[in-house]
Amino acid sequence: MKRAGIFGAGLLAAFLAQPVAAQSLNTSEGNAPAERTEMKPIGTEQGFADWLAGFRPRAIEAGIAPDVLNRALAQARFDPKIVERDRNQSEFTKTIWDYLDTAVSDDRITHGNRALAQHGAVLARIEAEYGVDRHVIAAIWGLESAYGSFRGDIPTLGALATLAYDARRATFFEAELISALKIIGNGDVTVEAMRGSWAGAMGHTQFMPSSWWAHAVDFDGDGRRDVWSDDPGDALASAAAYLRHWGWTSGALWGLEVRLPDGFDYDQTTERVKKPVTEWSALGVTPIAGGALPDHGLASVLLPGGARGAAFLIFSNFQVIERYNTADAYVIAVGHLADRLRGGPAIAAAWPRDLRALSLVERMELQERLTRAGFDPQGVDGRIGPNTIAAVKAYQRANGMLPDGYASLDILNRLR
Repeated sequence: MKRAGIFGAGLLAAFLAQPVAAQSLNTSEGNAPAERTEMKPIGTEQGFADWLAGFRPRAIEAGIAPDVLNRALAQARFDPKIVERDRNQSEFTKTIWDYLDTAVSDDRITHGNRALAQHGAVLARIEAEYGVDRHVIAAIWGLESAYGSFRGDIPTLGALATLAYDARRATFFEAELISALKIIGNGDVTVEAMRGSWAGAMGHTQFMPSSWWAHAVDFDGDGRRDVWSDDPGDALASAAAYLRHWGWTSGALWGLEVRLPDGFDYDQTTERVKKPVTEWSALGVTPIAGGALPDHGLASVLLPGGARGAAFLIFSNFQVIERYNTADAYVIAVGHLADRLRGGPAIAAAWPRDLRALSLVERMELQERLTRAGFDPQGVDGRIGPNTIAAVKAYQRANGMLPDGYASLDILNRLR
């Protein structure tokens, strides 16, 4: 979201940015063969019509009634712009500092404080019920739909059908389309009211249909799990229920900004390296704000902007938010926005704003050149996930560079 995963490409998050050079977890990394760099062509209206005809028996076999299919998909149209947006998600095309400038802007903090004041009672009840910090829920709400003011107006069924027809992630989106059709068949929402983001995500906190089935709750007790209405209660509680399901630790931080000592081993800066807080303290890692490191269990050090940017010590709640969206910058934005809504300070470290993000073509070229140089990123898909991070680190070590894993234009030029 954001690439679509458990949740969709949250509306505002989709327009923001996750750094390609940030250490974003990408579970698809390594699936594409190294020799392929071209993208499949975007489809056609006739191809879409043919796909719908082929989809119909599969949907009926999955339990969708023919009359529901006829009613729900009567107005479905192929939208090539949706395919283009899916292939160019901003979480993976911009730098983390550009992302955070918008995601945690003064305006978003101001509106977040207003939302907390207006909906404080329900958020307090949600926190008491699910044990999830209300500021984190508010931050997710702020990133996903600007606190409910921008929930999306794209017909969900048409968007999902378009993406299911596109071959890139057909299996995932066809399953989501069937889940959405079951919601319609169940009578929980009308076809006309089922609207949301281009990726098929719906409501205040942008649930995908399968997530609605698995985690949406009727918090107000009216008999409906209504994430579409103007009242955000069910949607906010559903987000909290989701985070609790994935192991949210009540009272623990997501992470915090830290200072690394001179001579720090940058091979340790990856989500894959987890140590007790006592070990990080012994290595000289300290909170940027001073004092002692809080102990919320095993922790990792991340450098989302490379060695020249901010460093964060992250805890298990980081991985829980990551279940909502796998992009590290999204998780950091949620955590940092929650901190700011709680009255915390801005990120203290500077960012390397002289650097730019790599384009998709450049990211794929980087992966290809790393492979040819003997530093295998385990695939060429244009996503800078943990395998590519590890390959960049290995290349940096072999060439006497600081191994921070940052996939920069400088690394690409050196490989060239």
